[in-house]
Amino acid sequence: MIAIIKTAVDVAFQVYTWLLIVRILLSWFRHNPYQPVIRFVYEVTEPYLRIFRRIVPPYGQVDFSPIVAFFALQIIAWMVDRVFNFILYKMYFLA
Repeated sequence: MIAIIKTAVDVAFQVYTWLLIVRILLSWFRHNPYQPVIRFVYEVTEPYLRIFRRIVPPYGQVDFSPIVAFFALQIIAWMVDRVFNFILYKMYFLA
């Protein structure tokens, strides 16, 4: 059961990571912000990115907060994965 939850959480982190990558790439190109897929990407990623915009101010015209948010998400995903691995280890090898 824990392994299934671990896999679901891993997939959720991967999907959100890809959404952040798409959001970063969208900032480089002109696009229609009213297009449904683009609106979805913005609506899903904006609350998370807003946290980092308060911490990392833009440097001129360049906003580094999405890059910092991307690396923070990778660290969080790694930490959660380690916790699940520890729980699985405890359940299977020390029980």
